Amino acid sequence: MRSNLSSPVAGAVLLCAIIGVSWSLSCASTAGFDLKNSLVPKHKIMSGGPPKDGIPAILKPKFATVENAGSFLKETDRVLAFTLDGVSRAYPVKILNWHELVNDHVNGRPVIITFCPLCGTGMMFDRSIDGREYTFGVSGLLYESDMLLYDHQTGSLWSQIAGKAVTGKMSGTKLKLLPVVNTTWGRWKRERPDTVALTPDTGYKRDYDTDPFDRYNATDRLMFPVTEKNQRFDNKETVIGIRRNGDAMAYLFSRLKKAETPVKDTVGGVSILVHFDEDSSTAYITDTDGAQLPATVGFWFAWYAFNPDTRVWGE
Repeated sequence: MRSNLSSPVAGAVLLCAIIGVSWSLSCASTAGFDLKNSLVPKHKIMSGGPPKDGIPAILKPKFATVENAGSFLKETDRVLAFTLDGVSRAYPVKILNWHELVNDHVNGRPVIITFCPLCGTGMMFDRSIDGREYTFGVSGLLYESDMLLYDHQTGSLWSQIAGKAVTGKMSGTKLKLLPVVNTTWGRWKRERPDTVALTPDTGYKRDYDTDPFDRYNATDRLMFPVTEKNQRFDNKETVIGIRRNGDAMAYLFSRLKKAETPVKDTVGGVSILVHFDEDSSTAYITDTDGAQLPATVGFWFAWYAFNPDTRVWGE
């Protein structure tokens, strides 16, 4: 009988299997997290399979120069990359698949680089809140198929795509979203030859050249249920989404491929430019002065689950 990947238990078992950790019925609990002050229905917070810290976040990242990164990065490898305060860095997705979080500092500024393989969403946040630095780990829990981070200081759970705490002492607190681009290593290092790249020297033994999510990405089926679904497009159609002043807009990569870019548009009263490079399948959004704006690249289902009021460019 065909397994139902949208069943939470089946999804949890499969996710544990593909990343190589054990799963038991006890993992289906809330992993000991206090769900007080929950902003989301508690029954929709579910186990992704791995226990708390079963997917280990990186706390002490190490980096290599462009010249040395060639030993572990290919031109076509995808990276989450940024230039912040004059510093350029790249985080290989093939490493993030196994760790999901990197706690880092950029010129003393604490940031958290996050990647949810189930949603295809790579996002970066400032992890300083009211002058206090927070560090984050992987809770092993999901909400709307998206990863829930937790902070080490209070144990509150944070939704990645929503960018805010949804339970605990910090409930309702928002993280500042920072611009990041999902692109290829080849394209990024040509644009930013002074960049450094996160190395596989993480302190953990993983086969970073193996993609544990290749089967998941090859199908349009989901492992876990989501409340809000819109099947106008394939679940895993890649989009770049932006929200400005309460207005949300999604740009499908399949449409950007056919368009003359940059695309000029207005979202929430803000004039923007949507840039797209087909060769590297790279999209990013800037203001009219060329400054990159925070936006989210990921699967259509994930963007819609958190932004059901979204408009879609071209409609």
